[in-house]
Amino acid sequence: MKQRKIPQRKCISCQDRDNKRDLIRIVKTKEGDIFVDQTGKANGRGAYICNSIDCLEKAIKTKAINRAFKMEVSKEVYDKLRGEINSSEK
Repeated sequence: MKQRKIPQRKCISCQDRDNKRDLIRIVKTKEGDIFVDQTGKANGRGAYICNSIDCLEKAIKTKAINRAFKMEVSKEVYDKLRGEINSSEK
């Protein structure tokens, strides 16, 4: 039986490649809302990050999320992302 290809994505923070399902997808909609996509199917521009708070902190420090979405991301959005990643880490 033929084995299915597993999609690979790159973390915007540490640049490591991993299976798409093992990474967290952050989405920016046309309206400019930024949130964590639990399903992996939400409409909008997506960026992937490892499921660790360390990678998120590095992405915030290096402004990787700002570059991925080509806009300035507010502190409130970062706080919301921290909370969602902390809850999914456990």
